[in-house]
Amino acid sequence: MKKTNKLYLIFLIVFLSVFYFLVENQFYRSIVIYVMFNAINASLLNILFGYAGIISLGQAAFFGIGAYTTGILTVHFGINPFLTILIGAFISFVVAYIVGFPTLKLHGHYLAMATLGFGMIVYILFNEFTDITGGPSGLVGIAKLSIFGILIDDESKFYIFFSVIFVGFSILLELFDKSFYSYKLKFIKESESASKSFGINVSKVKLIVFATTSMFSAVVGSLFAFYSGFISPVSFSLKYSIDLFVMATLGGLGSITGGTLGAALLTVFPELISNFEDYEMIIYGSLLAIIVMFFPQGISGLIKKMLGKYVRS
Repeated sequence: MKKTNKLYLIFLIVFLSVFYFLVENQFYRSIVIYVMFNAINASLLNILFGYAGIISLGQAAFFGIGAYTTGILTVHFGINPFLTILIGAFISFVVAYIVGFPTLKLHGHYLAMATLGFGMIVYILFNEFTDITGGPSGLVGIAKLSIFGILIDDESKFYIFFSVIFVGFSILLELFDKSFYSYKLKFIKESESASKSFGINVSKVKLIVFATTSMFSAVVGSLFAFYSGFISPVSFSLKYSIDLFVMATLGGLGSITGGTLGAALLTVFPELISNFEDYEMIIYGSLLAIIVMFFPQGISGLIKKMLGKYVRS
């Protein structure tokens, strides 16, 4: 494991622990929780785009499939909350496999448009099936999770629960980054024809990674539904897919820290400049332009350069 990645994991654990004990304000805790939601989703997209070169603008749809599966099954059918997570993950994996089979044969903006179309279709379904999804008004009354008899029904309990999930995910992401599979994905991204010449089944590998990341997005979506207790289509729109794409790009593509750094910036920054509402988009756009133009490797690349003289990989 690289020393920089070790430092990242240590910092993550220390920060989440210290923040919990020092900051009791529920609003600030909720912001950190949303950062973690966005960080996981952005990191999953980073695997697709940063590692495998798969440009997907439909990730919000899989996030929504998990959330709505959990919401519908708990509200309308009273199914066990944990079982709904598994069902949502399974549905998302199957849907991603079916959608990915033809679309992943495309490349570049053609692939982006295909996944964009899929995301818009799912968004429309969430809006139109009002009897089941609640339509634009949303779905309310989603059950809360209970672990070992402890009901996770407030901000503090969910913060602890999801912090453990997030740290566990970060460790798995680090293990993935050092695995043979990640190098295989990067090889495919560099040259599909060369990968095929080495006997790699490019289509199969891309399809598996697309379906697997979609499955994890659905799991996160289910947890989001439990946390909020209310979901509506706007949370899973094209805008959120684009936000995730920007988070992954600004944080640093092909880096395990990229998703977290990008999510932290784009989730917290709008809150910091909320008092400058008239100039919010100007400040926001200028910051994004500066990072993209002068730091092509994203925030993670900038931090690694700053630490380069002190930390050697």
